[in-house]
Amino acid sequence: MPKMKTHRGAAKRFRVTGTGKIRRRRANRGHILEKKSAKRKRRLAGDPVVSPANERAVRRMLGK
Repeated sequence: MPKMKTHRGAAKRFRVTGTGKIRRRRANRGHILEKKSAKRKRRLAGDPVVSPANERAVRRMLGK
């Protein structure tokens, strides 16, 4: 059977850390930042770890 292909959309949205955790980008930080408060922008900063409920599905899409 052929190899599984990586889901290219998922590959652009998630990345695996050195320890094997999956990081994702938070929504609402891409553009139109002028009207958002500094507090809100700080809260949106940083890349959270994917929740355990979704981790299995994301790993499967990434082929990990």
